[in-house]
Amino acid sequence: MSHEIKIPSVGESITSATLGTWHKSDGDYVNAGEVILTIETDKISTELETDKSGILKHLAAEGDELDIGAPVAAIEEGEAPEGSGDSAAEDGGGEEETANSASGGGDESSHEGVKVTPVARKIAEDEGVDLATVSGTGAGGKITKADVLEAAAGADVTHSENRAEAAKQESAPTPADGKRTTRKKMSPLRRKIATHLVNAQQTSAILTTFNECDMTEIMELRKRVQDDFVNRHGVKLGFMSFFIKAVVDALKAVPSVNAQIDGDEIVENHFFDVGVAVGTDKGLMVPVVRDCDQKSFAQIEQDIIDYATKAREGSIGLPDLQGGVFTITNGGIYGSLLSTPILNPPQSGILGMHSIQQRPVALNGEVVIRPMMYLALSYDHRIVDGKEAVTFLVRVKDCLEHPERLLVGA
Repeated sequence: MSHEIKIPSVGESITSATLGTWHKSDGDYVNAGEVILTIETDKISTELETDKSGILKHLAAEGDELDIGAPVAAIEEGEAPEGSGDSAAEDGGGEEETANSASGGGDESSHEGVKVTPVARKIAEDEGVDLATVSGTGAGGKITKADVLEAAAGADVTHSENRAEAAKQESAPTPADGKRTTRKKMSPLRRKIATHLVNAQQTSAILTTFNECDMTEIMELRKRVQDDFVNRHGVKLGFMSFFIKAVVDALKAVPSVNAQIDGDEIVENHFFDVGVAVGTDKGLMVPVVRDCDQKSFAQIEQDIIDYATKAREGSIGLPDLQGGVFTITNGGIYGSLLSTPILNPPQSGILGMHSIQQRPVALNGEVVIRPMMYLALSYDHRIVDGKEAVTFLVRVKDCLEHPERLLVGA
């Protein structure tokens, strides 16, 4: 019996999707629950699983754009062919490799017979996790996705993103056949980003104000409490939680930045859902950390880690991206010294973080070397006046340079 797999509905406004990557070849035997395909829309990427076991037949090719509800594959139900085994279903499917071969070498005697799933192997490669150091919890000691994620959990998220970006740049393919140019179709997500940014420029009166922040106190505070923080909460205390808390404080002090224009009306928001821009190999995404005024530093850091993991796996959903009132973007992780970020409509403000550099500054009549960061606030001048924007940014700077105020609410 043949069973069709169709492009699912992934949002009210989304009418089509592009086939991103086939994870199973045409003619492969697949087990129920296995991921067979990644589809891309103008908002998110989504993995498709099969709910039936049988022989897979491709009905479309990578790069094809299909309407929602269109058939993309078929499963000819039946028993697994002799010799194919059924162990692939134990952790989301897929053929397995030995940990020794997947990690590119190592002590073969210490890994004999140990298996690793394709998803776990891919995450290990992206995160720089040596599979030789991972203990498998799956059947027969198999290394699963959860095992690799747990091994990588202690790694700093920013450093992980930097490594992934560097690896992507180093592995960029060279043009074939000596061609001077190559041409490819824009992905739905890239088209959406392009349209979104142009609309932001055309429909908002964007202005940017700048300041700089001495990061000494935050860096020293993190150094003092980091070990205890990790032991107690299981996550590292990063910079982003300080910035989110500082933004929340400033939004309370300058409510106009936490408002937006809807037609001829001004909508004032009384909640604090802050978007954090995340760069992925498919483009920029802005998942939203909810109710930041009510969350602890540890809860915010955990939310950011969870979103970073989702972004790498391509599993961020529409609800994760909607409803933010303000956005923070960190170009500093890529080496940016100064920039003018573009608004994320309908929001009225976005804060740009940048590289921390040791620079000479005047302090109490003396020139000293301090770790300094330029801050940039882009805002919609239709609703936020210059005085309010400067007041907002100065408040953010003050909170960051005196982080104890964030802890006691002063």
